[in-house]
Amino acid sequence: MLQIAICDDETFYREKLKKLLEDYVADRQLSCNIRLFPSGKAFLSEEESRIKYDIVFLDIHMEEVDGLETAQQIRAFHSDTNIVLVTAFIHYVLEGYKVNAVRYILKDTLEAALPECMDAILEKMSLAQVTFSFLEGEKSLYTDNLLYVESRKHKSYFCYMDTELMFYQLYDRLDVVEEKLADYGFLRIHKSYLVNMKHIRKISNYLAFLDTGEELPIPRLKYPHVKEAFVAYKGIL
Repeated sequence: MLQIAICDDETFYREKLKKLLEDYVADRQLSCNIRLFPSGKAFLSEEESRIKYDIVFLDIHMEEVDGLETAQQIRAFHSDTNIVLVTAFIHYVLEGYKVNAVRYILKDTLEAALPECMDAILEKMSLAQVTFSFLEGEKSLYTDNLLYVESRKHKSYFCYMDTELMFYQLYDRLDVVEEKLADYGFLRIHKSYLVNMKHIRKISNYLAFLDTGEELPIPRLKYPHVKEAFVAYKGIL
């Protein structure tokens, strides 16, 4: 399920974007959860907003915290969230490059621009899925939303972000899980932890700092390899 946020201080455009997105996903038989926010301040007041959403539509002009500042705070978490800037003024287009926005849409072209924008984002995301037979039943998970897998007492616990943080249990060794997730950017930072590098903010002081606020340990002997792998993946420390 795609997690989408629309942040605009004008009710008309919030609702218009929501309707266009609902029509788009319905035509393509996709599922999504769309959340509306009346301001950048309201969006950022929920800490999980910075990492929860696959796609965020941001109006540039909002009171107190505008769309660009909101986007900058999302990017401060090194988030891979797809940011789309929406505005009535074309001269702000260059500002989008500063926050690595995937698209810049003018409000008077929403009907024409939104389908192409979503096509590009979905192609970029690929919406890769993996299927496991959990104790809770067989489930297909989007790899982008899988934060990490922890080995604990002969079980693997999957920490997964859907509409809320969820945990699934699997009777399988972490080695087996690691092999199945080998092509999706997961890193074994510890004998007990396999982490999605998309959700690592930084590696420092023998810890992996996740964009959820969690800190996972990295053994001293494994630390150089983990740090090198993370830098190769994201190009940052």
